[in-house]
Amino acid sequence: MKQRILSGAVIILFAAAIVLFNQSFPMALNIAIALIAGVCIWELLTALGIQKKLFLVWPSLAAAVLIPFASYLQCDPALILYIYTLVLFCGLLFHHKEVTFRELGMIYSMTMLIPAALGTLVNLRDNNPDCGIFIVMVAVFAAWVADAGAYFTGSFFGKHKLCPEISPKKTVEGAVGGLLVNVLVLLGVGLVYEQLFSAQVNELSMLLIGLGSSVISILGDLSFSLIKRSCNIKDFGQVIPGHGGILDRFDSVIFVSPLVYYICLWMPLAVK
Repeated sequence: MKQRILSGAVIILFAAAIVLFNQSFPMALNIAIALIAGVCIWELLTALGIQKKLFLVWPSLAAAVLIPFASYLQCDPALILYIYTLVLFCGLLFHHKEVTFRELGMIYSMTMLIPAALGTLVNLRDNNPDCGIFIVMVAVFAAWVADAGAYFTGSFFGKHKLCPEISPKKTVEGAVGGLLVNVLVLLGVGLVYEQLFSAQVNELSMLLIGLGSSVISILGDLSFSLIKRSCNIKDFGQVIPGHGGILDRFDSVIFVSPLVYYICLWMPLAVK
């Protein structure tokens, strides 16, 4: 647990650095998301054992890295995904004996999902010039706080298994505790942000994000746990001690970020 906490602190410091450099170097967020998306796709390729099949590797990594920069390239992300689809299936015509449709379907669907979902963080920042980076941090930490709250609550009070065949350590008590912790922390963060930056935070939006992200983060975690089980691995990597790979840490963020994006479209979270 000590290693997990220390690694979590490093991640938080990394996020804080992006916040600090947002004004002077806003592309830092795009770069960070591109790197995260690229590493996630690489970890999936490795988990599937197809990291040496270059006709899958290079187009998938290129698409994952380029999508977060779509706004700078003045390009529709759908165009990047369309070109990726054409290149991937052209490669398949020449290498169809080297890959199964299970492998192709997995890496294709995840390359469509992961950078597009994480790319909504860039949209959150760009659509909210005054409070954008704060909303981005809310989206990321809504997923992480829910995970952490569920982990610690489940460790101390967990008795009833949530999905024992998929994730034996998850408990009903942990899920409820994660939800309560997430809602309370997010509402508290909103109050602090209002006081420090003379902003107005929509408490109803924050409440919806706290509730929704707690549920969706579990869905994300369990979904990627299914992938790990199908690949017979415990973690996607060992990049982050105590947490596993980058994808292990961002699986819930991938599912939560679009939720926060659409809640904020419907009900703006913060204004100055």
